[in-house]
This record gives sequence, structure tokens and C-alpha cells, in this order.
Amino acid sequence: MWRTRWWAVGAAVGAVGGAVTATVAVIGGPGPRLRGYVSESGVGDGGFVLAYQLGFLALAASLLLLAGALRPVRAAAALLVAAAVATAVSATVPCREGCPLPPHDPVTVPDLVHGGASIVAVACCVFAMGATWWSVASTRSLRRLALWAACGALPLSAAVGLGMLLVGGGLLVGVLERLLLLLIIAWCVASAVTVIRDPAHSDCDNYVAT
Repeated sequence: MWRTRWWAVGAAVGAVGGAVTATVAVIGGPGPRLRGYVSESGVGDGGFVLAYQLGFLALAASLLLLAGALRPVRAAAALLVAAAVATAVSATVPCREGCPLPPHDPVTVPDLVHGGASIVAVACCVFAMGATWWSVASTRSLRRLALWAACGALPLSAAVGLGMLLVGGGLLVGVLERLLLLLIIAWCVASAVTVIRDPAHSDCDNYVAT
């Protein structure tokens, strides 16, 4: 019980700390702020780029800890582990300036690795919401949170994907991407707080894992 709750505490702290650090890099750094991908704040050198990398590495650690806290929900935990690994790859393999992506721009291998890892990380988080809602190992409060989060994340994910394919980076995709990331972080924090506060989780290891 206590190990689960401490993992949840770490997940909440890591998500908030990582989000704040990455936001400082996006707002204060030389990146495009709202007009462009979040990843553009991690291009180049300097303190703000380091803040961006540290922020997303903290988010990766948060996802890993949340996987531990939700380990009875095996599908969600596995997806969160995959999301953590992909987030760490995205943070440590930067794209070029402008973060070019097909089909609008010529790309290099690092561009593809960074872009692919970012997409996988977001997709795994969204699928983890669905897995948490679907699983009988989740408490009612966790399922309700996951349902609301998924109802927001799925259309946002579709809109970001269509925007990237049809118009590429810009204000529209930049705003949608930031809203999607904010929703994912909010779900992570809310789920972690639920595990900390919900007495049902004192017996979570006795649930039927699915």
C-alpha cells in the first residue's frame, strides 16, 4: 500500500515539476511559443534548452512512476512504461530547427526519431486512459477520470494529426498540441492524487489485474 502511494506521490510531483520546467523553457526560450511545435524549444544550446530536456525527462520519470502506481491495471501500466521510454527518447534526441516532419519537409534520421518518439509517447498515454477506463482493476474514480480525459484527448489527438498532415507546424497545431499535452499531464496528476487519496487502493494488489 505505502509503496503504491509513494509511487503516486512521485508521479504527481514529477508531472507538475516537469510541466513547470518545460513551460519555462517554452515561454522564456528562443522557441516559437504558440506558433510551432513544443519540441522547437529543445533545439540549440543554452539554459532554456537544458530546462526543456530536464522538464521532459521529469515527465518521463512521472509516467514510469504512475505505471508503478497503476500496476494492477496491467495494460495501462505497460502503455505508460512505453510512453515513458518514448518521452525520454524525445527529450534526448532533438529535432532540427522548425522540427521538420513529412510530408511537408525533408527530414533527417534525428527528425524522424524525435517526431516518432513524440507521437508514440502521446499515443501510449491516450491509450493508457482507455485501458484504465476499460479495466476491472481500476477503481470507480480512476475509471471516471480516464473516461473524461479520453473524451478530450481523442478528438484533440485527431485534430493534431490532421493538422500536421494538412498544414504542418503553425499556430493551429501549436495550440492544439499544447492543449493535448496539458490534458495528459492533468490526467497523470489527477490519477496519481486519486491513488494517494482513495482508500480502495490500500487493497489494490488484490484486484484482478487485466
